[in-house]
Amino acid sequence: MSNKASETSLKKDKKDRFTTSGFIIAAIGSSVGLGNMWKFPYITGKHGGAAFFLLFILCLLIVGLPILLAEMTIGRGGRGNASSSLFNLSGKKYWGVLGLLPILCAFFTMSYYAVVAGWTVHYAVESFTGLLFQPGIDYKEKFVTFAGGYMPIVWQALVVLLTGWIVARGISGGIEKFNKILIPGFLIILIILTFRSVTLPGAEEGLSFFLKPDFSKLDSEAALVALGHAFFSLSIGFGCMLTYGSYVDKKQSLGTATLAIGLGDLIYAFIGGLVIFPTVFSYGLKPGEGVGLAFMALPVAFSQMPFGIIFGGLFFLLLAIAALTSAVSILEVPVSFVMQRWNLSRKRATLYTTILCFIVGVPSALSVSGILNPYKVGEKTIFDVVDFTTSYILMPLGGLIITLFTAYAWKRAGEEAGLTGVWYKIWMFLLRIVNPILILLIFLYSIGVISF
Repeated sequence: MSNKASETSLKKDKKDRFTTSGFIIAAIGSSVGLGNMWKFPYITGKHGGAAFFLLFILCLLIVGLPILLAEMTIGRGGRGNASSSLFNLSGKKYWGVLGLLPILCAFFTMSYYAVVAGWTVHYAVESFTGLLFQPGIDYKEKFVTFAGGYMPIVWQALVVLLTGWIVARGISGGIEKFNKILIPGFLIILIILTFRSVTLPGAEEGLSFFLKPDFSKLDSEAALVALGHAFFSLSIGFGCMLTYGSYVDKKQSLGTATLAIGLGDLIYAFIGGLVIFPTVFSYGLKPGEGVGLAFMALPVAFSQMPFGIIFGGLFFLLLAIAALTSAVSILEVPVSFVMQRWNLSRKRATLYTTILCFIVGVPSALSVSGILNPYKVGEKTIFDVVDFTTSYILMPLGGLIITLFTAYAWKRAGEEAGLTGVWYKIWMFLLRIVNPILILLIFLYSIGVISF
């Protein structure tokens, strides 16, 4: 493609915007990730059930929503990627350099996230074809054998290609259209699985474990866990909401969008618990198995459940949709940067970024196998190292950068956000004082500097 054609394509893409409903749906799709389907139910049950859920809502209001609003406000005000938006709004090069951190976080997150997304697609296909639910299968051994081979690379490549294809089609014709199709389907599947789960024999025990308040389990650790999950569940800290915000029309109310996105994330996390816990307790499984819960434990339940092939297939299809909608928003972050930094067309920027993400992610895919020792770092796999670095170091630091920039470096944040009077004062108080302290506590707790 010639430079002239590339510039024409880039200018055209800059005019590509979300519709009002499309933006909210796409943003909810971004926050609907894999972790909520097994992590949130487990930490909720561990730290007091309904009592922890109420604490999580409080943390969402204090930490999650103010920073989410800040990200979207910067994106719409700066009309660029994380780096260029911070530079455009401040005129300071060092803010532009700091803005590279969320972009790097998104890039490396995509590199290993595609691996896990590939697992969900593989299991969805095997579920609907009946290959997953066979008599006498050791599901732990089955997952270890699959993850320890080379097939995960094939599924990783499929996820990266599909995600790249969607992103390459643009905002309105790709990302928005994709989410408008998948998110309603996602909700339908979620409702079907919830009905099946709560009507299983013994489901009451699971519902009690999830919903019965136990305030005695609320302590300092529970508070930090709730803070951390409120932060991570909204895709804060790696530029997704900032990048999406750059495609939002000026007429869109960012305050309303923030509340809608937060409510959507909250409902998804809650219903996820209604799906997981009754199923787990009904079949005598352990709720705290993390990734193993989805890929090793729950297939046991589906294999014994009436019409388990259908419900198991729907469950893994649900996970696949959650993975893909999040992956699209994650990939858009580095693609937006490459487009603007090197003045490339969206298709070419997506092609280059997608290929590089896949190559960087291959060691993570291979390192899951205990056989491939060259793909390990000490006792940790490369997958573990990348996951830890992005989730517990880069994301909190990215969120801190967004918080400090909005609170101290950009004087017109309230005008762009549409906040005045007491609401603006509350927002600034949280961003200037409360949130930086809480983010630092989350960061220090995550890396093991402080403990309880």
